[in-house]
Amino acid sequence: MSIISTNIKFLRKKKGLTQQQFADEIGIKRSLVGAYEEDRADPKYDLLKKIALYFEISVDDFINETINEKWAPKPKGNPANLRVLSITVDKEDNENIEMVPVKASAGYLNGYADPEYVAQLPKFYLPMFKQGTFRAFEIKGDSMLPLQSGTVIIGEYVENWADVKAGDTYVILSKTEGVVYKRVGNKYRDNKKLKLLSDNTAYEPYEVSGEDILEIWKAKAYLSTQLPTPMPEPSIENLTSMMSEMQKSISKLQSNN
Repeated sequence: MSIISTNIKFLRKKKGLTQQQFADEIGIKRSLVGAYEEDRADPKYDLLKKIALYFEISVDDFINETINEKWAPKPKGNPANLRVLSITVDKEDNENIEMVPVKASAGYLNGYADPEYVAQLPKFYLPMFKQGTFRAFEIKGDSMLPLQSGTVIIGEYVENWADVKAGDTYVILSKTEGVVYKRVGNKYRDNKKLKLLSDNTAYEPYEVSGEDILEIWKAKAYLSTQLPTPMPEPSIENLTSMMSEMQKSISKLQSNN
């Protein structure tokens, strides 16, 4: 028996559900529950997430840990990180990308874990983002130039904060700073601080305590209504300067031969 099959069977029985009752709760056929528990088939990733959400455990633990009466979830950097993430799905059971506009960012700090609040956020679906859980955040200000204020960052939910990599950009929700989009300057370790950097050097780096961090989303893409402008035509002065530099380089090469 695989870990997934034994975990489904154990968790279903622990809730006191028959296969039919569990199938009704998840929205699948009873025959599929039997196939999963007897290790004749494996649930697809989207269904795995739905089952893990139903049992209020992480997908990582669900597919890697043997869950029984002695099992307990392992800490992953911060107790807040162990909560179950609220998600929504469309009519075809595709997981939505909920969007947090700038005007809603203050409310998101209080409602990020509330399924009813998350369900009220604007949402959309992009077929290229199938594996993982994604959320979109509108950024404000010029601290991350060349990305302009109003750009929407699409982030993938980071369940294990030890996976945060220095040099990459993330949307970070914290009690002290709210929603910010920054480049991380160090690897996260055991409730230590994260150093957050702006790509605009006019802004000073600062640190956020691990105890204050609520969510971390790794930036995967961005949406912007400001299209790039074409490169300006080189001026006569610039062309003259370039030619002069080229002549100096040629002369230097000739003198060395």
